[in-house]
Amino acid sequence: MSLEQKVMADLKTAMLAKDEKSLRSLRAIKAAIILAKTAEGAGGEIKEEDEIKLLQKLIKQRKDSLEIYQSQQRKDLAQKEEEEISVIEKFLPKQISGVELKTILQKIITETGASSPADMGKVMAAATKQLAGKADGKTISATVKEILAAK
Repeated sequence: MSLEQKVMADLKTAMLAKDEKSLRSLRAIKAAIILAKTAEGAGGEIKEEDEIKLLQKLIKQRKDSLEIYQSQQRKDLAQKEEEEISVIEKFLPKQISGVELKTILQKIITETGASSPADMGKVMAAATKQLAGKADGKTISATVKEILAAK
């Protein structure tokens, strides 16, 4: 079942349940899918890895907005962003834990031969490809910096 089909099924369920929180998030996902499918060169189809990137982008946008709302003491708007993030995250693959992430990144660092923070670009290229959808880019970056700084 494609992401679009899952979203449509959940959208129907949310409408019947009158679940405004889920409806708001699902409609945003649906709109993003439609935009991606109708984009020039898309051919009306979206690959699974593009679906994951799309969802990650939606989550990143909401996390950025959440930070702004929290800094401005707008709890009402911050709560809406948190709700949307939790709904969108249901469609992403299971995120890996910090310990597991560190282990995988240490293996990637060994494979790429990175020995200092100057080699971060090589590590990040391999890590983002291998961990697509399983970990947040900011988390990967911070962990790589931490490991390389300790070397």
